[in-house]
Amino acid sequence: MLEMPEGSIPKHIAIIMDGNGRWAQSRFMPRISGHKQGVEAVRGVIKACMERGVAFLTLFAFSSENWRRPNEEITSLMQLFLTALEQEIAKLHENGIRFKVIGDLSRFDTKIIESIQVGEQLTARNTQLTFTIAANYGGRWDIMQAVRKMMAQAPSLPSHIQEENLSQYLALSYAPEPDLFIRTGGEYRISNFLLWQLAYTELYFTNTLWPDFDERELELAIQSYQQRERRFGRTSEQLRVVLNTEG
Repeated sequence: MLEMPEGSIPKHIAIIMDGNGRWAQSRFMPRISGHKQGVEAVRGVIKACMERGVAFLTLFAFSSENWRRPNEEITSLMQLFLTALEQEIAKLHENGIRFKVIGDLSRFDTKIIESIQVGEQLTARNTQLTFTIAANYGGRWDIMQAVRKMMAQAPSLPSHIQEENLSQYLALSYAPEPDLFIRTGGEYRISNFLLWQLAYTELYFTNTLWPDFDERELELAIQSYQQRERRFGRTSEQLRVVLNTEG
C-alpha cells in the first residue's frame, strides 16, 4: 500500500468526544463529573495539536439530538459550557488560537451566545490554530441551513448548481474538509456530524473514553492516518505520480 509521506500531519482534525458519562459512571461519580474531566482532555488535545502543527481542530460538543437528555444533565452541561467559555477564551487568545462555534445557537441562553460572540471577535485575527466547537449542531441541519442561505442570497442560481455553490454556505466553510475524523468511546458511527465535510475524511475509532484521550492517544490516531492511502478517486499509480511530483 502506498502510504502518505513520512511525518504527514493532518491539517484538520475533527473529533466526536464520546464517553464522558460512562467514564464517570464507571467511577461511581455523577455524569457531569465526566463532562468536567472532558474539558481537561480538550485542553490537552488543543496543546498537542498545536505542537504537531495541526491547523484546524473541530470538536463535537453538543448535538441537536442531545436535547433529548434529562433536563438536569442539560442544565449542568449548559452551565459547564458557559463556565468554560468564560475561563478559556482569554487563554486561547494568549496562545494565538482562533475560536469559532458552529451550530444553531438560537436555543442557548443569552449569556452563552454573548460569550461566544465575544470570544469569536476577540480571537478573529489569530492564526496559530482554528479551534471550532460544534454546539447544537447536526449535519443535516447544516446542509439545510446552507440551502436556505444559498437560495435567499442567490435565488437566480441555475438548476445545475455545483457543489461549490452550496459548500460556501456550510457552517464550516472557513476551514478545509477534515483530513482525520476521530471518535472516542467505542462507537462506530459519525452521528450526524459534518455529513457533507466527511465525504473523503479518514475515519479512526477508539474504545478510549474521551476523558482518557490524551497526547499519546492522539499520536496513535495520527500514526494510523499516516498509514492510509488517500486516493480521492485516483488509482494508486496515479497517486504515486502526484506524490513524486509534489515531492
